[in-house]
Amino acid sequence: MRFMLAAVVLVLVVGVLGVRKAEELLQPAAERPAPELFRVEAGESMSGIARRLQERGLLRSARATRWLARYEGLDGQLQVGEYELSPDQTPESILGMITTGRVKTWSLTIPEGSRAAEIAQRLEDQGLGEASAFIQAANDPEWAAALGVPGSSLEGYLYPDTYTLPRGLSEREITAIMVREFNRVWSERIAPLARQSGLSQNEIVTLASIVEKETAEPSERPLIAAVFLNRLDRGMRLETDPTVIYGIPDFDGNLTRAHLRDRNNPYNTYRIEALPPGPIANPGIEALQAVVEPAETRFLYFVSRNDGTHEFSATYREHEEAVTEYQRRRRSRQRANRQR
Repeated sequence: MRFMLAAVVLVLVVGVLGVRKAEELLQPAAERPAPELFRVEAGESMSGIARRLQERGLLRSARATRWLARYEGLDGQLQVGEYELSPDQTPESILGMITTGRVKTWSLTIPEGSRAAEIAQRLEDQGLGEASAFIQAANDPEWAAALGVPGSSLEGYLYPDTYTLPRGLSEREITAIMVREFNRVWSERIAPLARQSGLSQNEIVTLASIVEKETAEPSERPLIAAVFLNRLDRGMRLETDPTVIYGIPDFDGNLTRAHLRDRNNPYNTYRIEALPPGPIANPGIEALQAVVEPAETRFLYFVSRNDGTHEFSATYREHEEAVTEYQRRRRSRQRANRQR
């Protein structure tokens, strides 16, 4: 009887000590936060992950964490991705993150008027993808058709916004996210007005991209859009430099008369009497709205005031006077700067 009682007491003592030990091993590996990135790769096992976590100092015990994962039924539920983990987290918290896919995300801001090539470079600079692969996806006509884009590329439909993205997405997946955001904005904000404009979606996006490149002053966008729409209505050429530049491979920053006379450039609006073949950048909501809600004006011309704004004119004579005036001011300012 005494032997049996002693045996029971021994089992209880071992059990209590075991529970205490398990509780100790399932405590955070450290008290202070020290966040670091940890990646779960495809095909990895819970045992392998737990071992790597212990080696990185993020867990006290890989074995205890494996037992916890089995008890919680989390084996086989690992989610591939990059996670921000810290040794002051409990194993339960870490398991919760890597089995539900709460991956680390990164902010990517695309300014209005960015070109696909510029977006690609931003993506690469932030380690979210390869520029060349992004450009390839953006210029793939079959991929554009698959996403429902009415053109041969995604230029114009990669909506400028701030995106929160995890690493590991393919460049095609990222373009799809941006096109979906464009479609959301279009359906909610532009489509109801687009029907009244008489322009197709691609025409609206193309003109909005030109408006975006012509001015950085928000209040001018409806006026710039109105000028171009007025010129199109009268069969006049748009004669806008940004379109010409877009059609020049490896443009070096120097726009010449030869460029303006080039009939082989399909984006040369000094030669074609219509919109160019497609967008030259990715417009934001204000530029899109400017095209479907342009200002009511007779203006047909505008010239830079050399301060980020423009002088608008209804006749060519007024325009010539404005050009002379602001060119004279620019030359005076240049002379003054040289004399300093």
